[in-house]
Amino acid sequence: MISPAQYATSPMSEHITLDRLDVPGAMSRLEEIVAAYIEVYADAGDAYFGEERFRLQLAGHMGAPAWELVCADLDGELVGFAYGFTLPAGTDWWRGLLTRVPDGFTREDGQRTLAICEIVVRSPWRRQHVGRHLLDTLLSGRQEERATLLVDPDNWAAQVACAAWGCDGVAQLRPERNGAPVYDVLMLDRDR
Repeated sequence: MISPAQYATSPMSEHITLDRLDVPGAMSRLEEIVAAYIEVYADAGDAYFGEERFRLQLAGHMGAPAWELVCADLDGELVGFAYGFTLPAGTDWWRGLLTRVPDGFTREDGQRTLAICEIVVRSPWRRQHVGRHLLDTLLSGRQEERATLLVDPDNWAAQVACAAWGCDGVAQLRPERNGAPVYDVLMLDRDR
């Protein structure tokens, strides 16, 4: 565990506790994290959002530079999580872009961009600002000048939330993994 924080949220929940976790901390909660992911994507009807692929993705990402995960808990129950890492120089993160982007957009130097891989909030706690608190906690104390996340173009709730958080849609990308869908590439300029 790196550091805890508390946020007042809504009448439904008086306090959500947010904990920043490094790899050992996240591994101690791995089964809870996987269970939350499976619950959130249960209706996706697509193996891409299944347990096996998520476990592989998470394991691969944990070895990335400056990887960390933030858990949101209410009375000891995991209500959501977010995680990300700094894109290294020479990353393949931008492979699969479907949209032209400005020169230099994909240039990474190992410090420029935080890739936010997941922001997952279980259904009973959605629209309670949990996602925003997860994002704020993940961003706090980090030095990257911008953050990026990939969002399903048809996920209206996520699109609206990300726009409210200051994210701008800049492109579309299909990750070069079997069965990956097309995503909107959103960017959050941290200097704003």
